[in-house]
Amino acid sequence: MNAANPSQALEHAFAVLRENDRGTYTVPTKGLYPFQWNWDSCLTALGLAELDEDRAWTEIETLFAHQWPDGMIPHIVFHVPSDTYFPGPNVWGTNRPTPTSGITQPAVAGFAAKRLFDRAKDKAMAAARCRALLPKIDAWHRWFYENRDPHGEGLVAILHPWEAGRDNSVDWDEALAQVPTTGIAPYTRRDTDHANPAHRPTKAQYDAYMWLVEHFRALGWDNSRLHDASPFQVIDPAFNAILIRACTDLAALADELGEAEIAARNSAWAQRALPALDTLWSAESGRYLARNRVTDKLIDSQSIGGLLPVFAPIPAVRCHAIAEHVQGLLKVLNYIVPSHDIGTAGYEPQRYWRGPVWLVTNYMIADGLRNAGELAVADRIARSSLELITKSGFAEYYDPKTGEPLGGGRFTWTAAMVIEFLRAQEAELA
Repeated sequence: MNAANPSQALEHAFAVLRENDRGTYTVPTKGLYPFQWNWDSCLTALGLAELDEDRAWTEIETLFAHQWPDGMIPHIVFHVPSDTYFPGPNVWGTNRPTPTSGITQPAVAGFAAKRLFDRAKDKAMAAARCRALLPKIDAWHRWFYENRDPHGEGLVAILHPWEAGRDNSVDWDEALAQVPTTGIAPYTRRDTDHANPAHRPTKAQYDAYMWLVEHFRALGWDNSRLHDASPFQVIDPAFNAILIRACTDLAALADELGEAEIAARNSAWAQRALPALDTLWSAESGRYLARNRVTDKLIDSQSIGGLLPVFAPIPAVRCHAIAEHVQGLLKVLNYIVPSHDIGTAGYEPQRYWRGPVWLVTNYMIADGLRNAGELAVADRIARSSLELITKSGFAEYYDPKTGEPLGGGRFTWTAAMVIEFLRAQEAELA
């Protein structure tokens, strides 16, 4: 596969999307992830739109068809049985009509819906689909601020590392160490059947993950109780920035479609959250830092979570500092942007979210930098992303020095992000 030939790269990306399409939803990849994942689907919809706009809307609609009564969108929907993934629906025990997990993921749906609408060739169809989705996405945003921001500070907490999407980032180590692991039921992991165990979370981390799942299950997955009952409460700047961007985009979309109440509410959430997010900025680190809500202390971790807030409408001075940091990474790495900075505590170039490059986070950082006018760095991220697929195909993630493919292969959202990068490249040349 040669990304230097955009047409060929595009056809390879489309082939991956078709391969992982299950009719009304996509799976991230065969075997390793055989179900529908929340933020994977929303971002994959952007790539699907280049094949079929109707199918792209269906991807998000299928996810939201499994919204909980309180407004939460779960991070996994178990549409069909499979024994290739753990923990499965029996472990979660959420008792939903279609089994789901009991936790959520980054709220990219508002962003994805606006981007699909803005690009739609069939505006009438897009408007109808958006009007049906607007109240559902709005309800999810309300759920976050009601259930994960109990003191009204404008920032929401994740209660499980899987909610961040960056499952075993160094950001969680300190807080995860406070999670007890005694008394958990015996279990057999399945991820290491499909990927190198040296590239996956450790057993100690998995024990803590499972303790949290069992703890929340014992509380009946009652979201009004889980926050205060959780020993793991982390305010992730990336997670919050994605939610802020989604609220901002949903407000603009609702305003365009004449839904004034939804527009006003989401705009208010974003406006309250932005100054709160800025309290996580660290001038010394040149990035935002996560905060452990249990101890009320910032977490000194040099991860991509501190750079991803550029995806939100943060101050220009912060965007420029992040752009300079990314530019500096090019001096020590062949491929950017690593999920954790090389040479800092916790960096592992081949372990899941502790160093490897992911095209999905590249896409969000590049999008934010482009919106801030930092075009040169945004373009360099795009080029680096396309160089990776030229070298190593559509992997889940990549070694930032060697470009070696890691994790799952023929990965859906990697293909979708390649389509997005090629689309932007084509627009620039037009």
